[in-house]
Amino acid sequence: MTDQSNSLHVRDVANLLHPNTNARRHEAQGPMIITRGEGIHVYDDQGKAYIEGLAGLWSVALGFGEKRLAEAAARQMQALPYYHTFSHKSNAPAIELAERLVEMTPEGLTKVFFTNSGSEANDTVVKMIWYYNNALGRPAKKKIISRARAYHGITIIAGSMTGLPMNQRDFDLPLPGFLHLTCPHHYRNALPGESEEDFATRLADELEAMILREGPETVAAFIGEPVMAAGGVMPPPETYWTKIQAVCRRHDVLMVADEVINGFGRLGTPFGCDRYGISPDFMVLSKQLTSSYMPLSAIVLSDQVYQVIADNSDRIGAFGHGFTATGHPVATAVALENLRIIEERGLIAHAAAIAPALQDGLRSRFADHPLVGEVRGVGLIAGVELVADKARKTKFDPPGQVAAYLHARAQEHGLILRAIEDTLAFCPPLIITEAEIGMILDRFGAALDDSYAWVKTRAAPAA
Repeated sequence: MTDQSNSLHVRDVANLLHPNTNARRHEAQGPMIITRGEGIHVYDDQGKAYIEGLAGLWSVALGFGEKRLAEAAARQMQALPYYHTFSHKSNAPAIELAERLVEMTPEGLTKVFFTNSGSEANDTVVKMIWYYNNALGRPAKKKIISRARAYHGITIIAGSMTGLPMNQRDFDLPLPGFLHLTCPHHYRNALPGESEEDFATRLADELEAMILREGPETVAAFIGEPVMAAGGVMPPPETYWTKIQAVCRRHDVLMVADEVINGFGRLGTPFGCDRYGISPDFMVLSKQLTSSYMPLSAIVLSDQVYQVIADNSDRIGAFGHGFTATGHPVATAVALENLRIIEERGLIAHAAAIAPALQDGLRSRFADHPLVGEVRGVGLIAGVELVADKARKTKFDPPGQVAAYLHARAQEHGLILRAIEDTLAFCPPLIITEAEIGMILDRFGAALDDSYAWVKTRAAPAA
């Protein structure tokens, strides 16, 4: 390690509190410092290359080092580096991006509100829903329904909709009025012999029973990721979204589609809503919107909701919500260029065409492995769940330890994934080639075999 690298490691431990990290463990082991990226690879401060198998945080659609995005940012920085959108002010990139998103998203979504992250966007959606129902004279209609193992962010409101214990424990979350249903994971939560469609029917019945129990006059919205991601990569069971949507419409419950990870080609379609036939009242976008080169998120909302919000803002005097960087000209300029590149290079169609290399490759090579309970996914997102006993679907004790070991071994083999309890998640950049997917499979296979040897050693009786 060079003196400069050593200095950075020491300074990191001395000064940075890292998100989603065990702080004491970090003090002991220090950071992996990434210094540059190119294509699907990133490089650490020792010059070692890694395939970024999670696209950063599910988000770098175009890979690393895309010069056109840097150039778009530089041009906008020179022309107008910052301006706000409060009090009737605007800028050309924000206007053009809003127009583009309205064109791209499902029919009926007509207005765009910009924020800076998925968490802020989901937080804002709830405020909009509360504002909307107050304007309609329905002050009790405020409860939000989500699912166990959902991930919708980490602000106080978004963290309340999230259904992961680590993001709620000791934060006094969820707040009252945020309800959670069974996670729609057939492998873990279906009854013995229950088909995907029957499982979906049971989950829709559970939603309806919750709405009726709470009172439809108190339930404002249902929020869901079309494909759950950060909770462990769970595609919905067959017919799930059709049935959930019907229940919501029956009881005047707004539909919020959290497309922060699914959007802009991840599933081989423009959005998860397109793949599953969802007609939302709100769509939440971020991550691949800019390939995460700049912080940006967007809420696209229906005309029905907008008209009520607009009337209420006129009555009150303003829609009293917004951020310093709402509609930031540099971020929106980068997003526009990012979307142009995705379109020019046909990356959504590419993701659909190349998805079988990832999905079928993982299943054919690893589904029968002694450590693997389930391989699941759709498009260019997948999960491999590890089990202690395949027949019984037994989890390891403690959960997550074997996946963490495999995660570390994968990094040794030059592959960065994400360990989510007992699941390893895959979400490579959309630009990935079939040959590069083969490299991911090879490196994962080596790490899986290393981990199996380690598990057998741990399970062996003492001499």
